[in-house]
Amino acid sequence: MRDLDKYKGVIPAFYACYDGEGEISPERVRALTRLHVEKGVKGVYVNGSSGECIYLSVEDRKTVLENVMAEAKGKLTVIAHVACNNTKDSVELAKHAEALGVDAIAAIPPIYFRLPEYAIADYWNAMSAAASNTDFIIYNIPQLAGVALTQSLYEKMRENPRVIGVKNSSMPVQDIQMFCAAGGEDYIVFNGPDEQFISGRVMGAKGGIGGTYGAMPELFLKLDELVVAQDMEKACKLQYAINEIIYKMCSCHGNMYGVIKEILRINEDLDLGGVRSPLAPLIPSDMPIVAEAAAMIRGAIEKYCA
Repeated sequence: MRDLDKYKGVIPAFYACYDGEGEISPERVRALTRLHVEKGVKGVYVNGSSGECIYLSVEDRKTVLENVMAEAKGKLTVIAHVACNNTKDSVELAKHAEALGVDAIAAIPPIYFRLPEYAIADYWNAMSAAASNTDFIIYNIPQLAGVALTQSLYEKMRENPRVIGVKNSSMPVQDIQMFCAAGGEDYIVFNGPDEQFISGRVMGAKGGIGGTYGAMPELFLKLDELVVAQDMEKACKLQYAINEIIYKMCSCHGNMYGVIKEILRINEDLDLGGVRSPLAPLIPSDMPIVAEAAAMIRGAIEKYCA
């Protein structure tokens, strides 16, 4: 039986942190890591979708992870997403992540070309072999990657002893149940879509990795607590409140991660910069909406976490 406890709970997806010139800021990466430690989350998921990974260079991603690890070692579970759209760079990042001592690496499938399943398996196994002492997590996000993790591909990947489970961001919660049933107790499934955290947990997910957790970790920690306590009436009310906040954040012209970073500036006095082009920056008309979302978070924390 694997020891999967270090992965169970609330794991925010880590945001890209830029300086005034739009370059990765080591100081701001460390500041965000410290905030996650202070908030008491289980871990962080670094250089994934929320970290704008497809717009970062290999060196950018190394810089982010190095500075996360400098602050997080021993305090947070660290999962490093290492997938690039070619095997060579992915293997380089996998080796780098293992050298830093991360708990696990993770990867989406290659995007653009629709590869056969055996080629996707070869791609994942190549980066796993490059980090041969590190757990490996499959990242299933078909609505963005264009490729879905099938039961047959998951079965093939479980032949790799380093594979420990799936970060499942597909929208049907049924997928979580299927991956849980296929892997059993020796594997872990993470809920991906933040708007259905409780649904994923009820269907068998043992933890969650989410892009909005970092904006309101207190609310997701409380939500997880309510699910564990099986207080589903309160959990549903809190999930609805969280969803209203997410809908508000998604109503801006600017990209949602730009919105979240501005919320963190308002609520936590933390400046993480903007977003990297071609993601849309915030515009003046977004600011009242951002302020409203920030206030909604503060109000929900007061109501549900006091």
